[in-house]
Amino acid sequence: MFIQTEETPNPATMKFIPGKDVTGESGKTFYFKNSEEASSSPLALSLFDTDGVVGVFFGYDFITITIEGVEWQNIKPSILSIIMNHYVSESPIFIEEFSQTDQSGDLDEVSEKIKEIISTHIRPAVAQDGGDIVFENFKDGIVYVSMKGSCDGCPSSTMTLKNGVENLLKHYIPEVQGVSI
Repeated sequence: MFIQTEETPNPATMKFIPGKDVTGESGKTFYFKNSEEASSSPLALSLFDTDGVVGVFFGYDFITITIEGVEWQNIKPSILSIIMNHYVSESPIFIEEFSQTDQSGDLDEVSEKIKEIISTHIRPAVAQDGGDIVFENFKDGIVYVSMKGSCDGCPSSTMTLKNGVENLLKHYIPEVQGVSI
């Protein structure tokens, strides 16, 4: 098994591409910031057992790892080994039915449009960098989103939000005045 790696715009994160499905569903992602949140995933728990791992993000066909206090050249071989051993063992990603629920509920027409634009135009581009952006709310002209994976804490995420996401949403939806995390 060969696992590709890609650097991301966030120097603390790296994207690992195992060449197999990770979440099994396009558009379905999972983000864990500690081992307690990852208790339903043996793979995520194994990754958190590695000193320096502070974030694990599962995309459709990739895994993004965030580290702190260690250098990639010192930790990358261990992470590759954990991912490879997991897939070779054919263990499931999750030990039980697990979902991170969509909190958006019933949305008004403008919120639905915003969510659709984020889903079709923005999320695919953000996923290429090993992250995700999720619509949270629209209130008083401001779109609230959460950044996950390599985008969470990325030095360039503010610029991405203002120059990319905000401009695109303003272009298509006149009610949008700004974007905030």
